[in-house]
Amino acid sequence: MLHLTFLIFLLPLAGFAVQVLLGRRMGDPLAGAVATTFVGASFVVGVLVFFALLGVHAPVRSFTQVLWTWLPVGGLHVNLGFTADPLSMTMVLFVTGISTLIHLYSISYMKGDPDYPKFFLYLNLFVASMLILVLGNNLLVTFVGWEGVGTCSYWLISFWFHRDSAASAGKKAFVYNRIGDAGFLLAMFLTFQSVGSLDYSTIFARLGQVSPGTITAIALLLFVGAVGKSAQIPLFPWLADAMEGPTPVSALIHAATMVTAGVYLMCRVNPLLHASGAASLTIAIVGAATAFVAATIACAQSDIKKVLAYSTVSQLGYMFLAVGTGAYEAALFLMIAHAFFKGLLFLGAGSVIHGLHDEQDLKRMGNLRRYMKVTFYTFAVAWLAIAGVPPLSGFWAKGDVLDNAFARYPALWVVGLAAALLTAYYLSRLVALAFFGDDRWRTDNRPAGHGHDGSEPHESPWPMKVPLVILAILALAGGALSFPWYGSGTLLRWVDPVFGANLYDAHQSVGLQWGLAITDSAVAIVGVVLGFALWRKVTERPALENAFLRRSWYLNELYDSVIGRPGARLAAFTASTVEGGIIDGAVNGIASAVRRGGGLVRRAQTGYVRNYALGIVLGVVVIFGFMLTRVWWS
Repeated sequence: MLHLTFLIFLLPLAGFAVQVLLGRRMGDPLAGAVATTFVGASFVVGVLVFFALLGVHAPVRSFTQVLWTWLPVGGLHVNLGFTADPLSMTMVLFVTGISTLIHLYSISYMKGDPDYPKFFLYLNLFVASMLILVLGNNLLVTFVGWEGVGTCSYWLISFWFHRDSAASAGKKAFVYNRIGDAGFLLAMFLTFQSVGSLDYSTIFARLGQVSPGTITAIALLLFVGAVGKSAQIPLFPWLADAMEGPTPVSALIHAATMVTAGVYLMCRVNPLLHASGAASLTIAIVGAATAFVAATIACAQSDIKKVLAYSTVSQLGYMFLAVGTGAYEAALFLMIAHAFFKGLLFLGAGSVIHGLHDEQDLKRMGNLRRYMKVTFYTFAVAWLAIAGVPPLSGFWAKGDVLDNAFARYPALWVVGLAAALLTAYYLSRLVALAFFGDDRWRTDNRPAGHGHDGSEPHESPWPMKVPLVILAILALAGGALSFPWYGSGTLLRWVDPVFGANLYDAHQSVGLQWGLAITDSAVAIVGVVLGFALWRKVTERPALENAFLRRSWYLNELYDSVIGRPGARLAAFTASTVEGGIIDGAVNGIASAVRRGGGLVRRAQTGYVRNYALGIVLGVVVIFGFMLTRVWWS
């Protein structure tokens, strides 16, 4: 079964090809059903390979499949190869599983869209690219998938490109990710120069030949790539604007693909981080800062999807905090749990938007629990899970991250705990505004044709409800994957062959573990109670929704002032002065000189034979005189 590894990414890629050739003919809903089938088949193959890998005894537990030699150029030999090991197969299972549910959900959500087949074409290619990224056995194959998910995200974010906001959001995501990708490319160049290979196994085996400074440089450059893809400080503003795409796209980007790629890459190169304490500390600091800053911004957003977007940025910060402390298993555990409850939150938000006829403003919702019971109860599970209320999955996963942070960097643990309090608060605010209070969607005086039309909200059809129920079960019971208190959870034993001695072991006593768990629980409950109490019957609290938070700490304005406007002025200067004055001036000057020279030469061309004869005679005289002088002086 291990030899079927290549089918995991090939099946969604085949689905993409089918959509290209036959999507328009199949139409709505057949195109969506076919696309869902291909991704579901990939999940089935992933399960088969997973069980086959279970039969391979640790610590070897790895299988590499080389399809062919891709780049045999001089000293550079890159194979198109794929590795099935505990890390890659963990990613494969939740990527294909969550993506299948999102595809199923999209069949009804996108119904009636004029570009219905194109949407599923992009979704299939998105999933295929993510699978290439996680299965690649070298940096270059990973980079192919890395660029693939970046390109697909651009297409999907700007899917409704007839809206200026969507087109701008797609371009913004593309530019921010290209900044990060430059770091990834430089890391590959430096890696090849240092060890002569891009294969992960060779790189890790030759780390002893590389200086500590070079290892740190490679690790930090790769982290720059991760900062762009996983939306960390300072490159996170694109993720909030990415909400301009259809809601299933938001769910796919936030739960199963794209933003998790950066965390995966850091886990994959764990030997590099283990060898560089400076790089690890940098990652931990950036992760903790991002978790806190994004959580504060989420507290003041009115768009339901933007609250969830900043929530994702914050949760990714927790994952990088775990990576920076060497708790790679904790980062992976939170990534999986986050896929369950964040996928559920986004699909639940999509159900709300669908039921309210495209309304996204929390202040124009209210009391939806009465009209959308399945959506409410499943959403409530995700709400309590991400808040960290025991015994749901988020309590175990986030607790694992905070426990390791407390043991290694206590100051960062305090920042992470503050972010956890804010997380419970802003999700409770969202739930209170959307599902409790008055029927504000009835009385709102909005322009004609904008948002909800005043009719009663309705529950979503079954293709949208089934994924909600499945994800709610996973969010509820996902903590069973790993109970970190005992240090021997199922997930920890499974991924141990990948991380081994590189995993940070906090060595905490049972009493300390209980104390930290009680603290985590108390913070979560306080946040839930506080958020719910403040917002259940009130829609406006200006002191808690000040402009600083609503405008995302004015980061967009800062970048516009420091980079955007000076860049525009520099471009205008180069266009007028450098391009027009220097470059065009030099080219035009040469042309003018040639033209004037030609004009002077043209005067000698009179057309009279006597003038030409005189010129010949004068030439003969000059030549004859020159020859005589040579004879005389010799």
